[in-house]
Amino acid sequence: MEGVQLNLVSKEKLEKMGSMEKLRMILDNVKEGKIVVLESGLSPEEEAKLIELTMLEIDHESFVGIEVESYPPKETFLSKLFGKKSGRLTLIGPANRVKTLSRKEDLITAMVHLGDK
Repeated sequence: MEGVQLNLVSKEKLEKMGSMEKLRMILDNVKEGKIVVLESGLSPEEEAKLIELTMLEIDHESFVGIEVESYPPKETFLSKLFGKKSGRLTLIGPANRVKTLSRKEDLITAMVHLGDK
């Protein structure tokens, strides 16, 4: 059976992980061709670091990069007070398998290619 594995990672699991541990888990999964969906998303700093790490690991024959889409951060009283916002949901997958078709405040539409890696 041909398909793509989706790993849905809970907010609770993400909160137990340090930033680098989280980014390594994401990158390792995506390099294996899996799509990772994070319930609580990444901070802007984590997202930037993920892109930086990805650029260091690109191999045009086996790993061409990632596609990252997040819902816009939701501003709450606490985020205003502490100045910390993070994405509400983030979808990350191999660039050669995932294509974002559209992103709105409450809907991410993506196409997943099931063919060869």
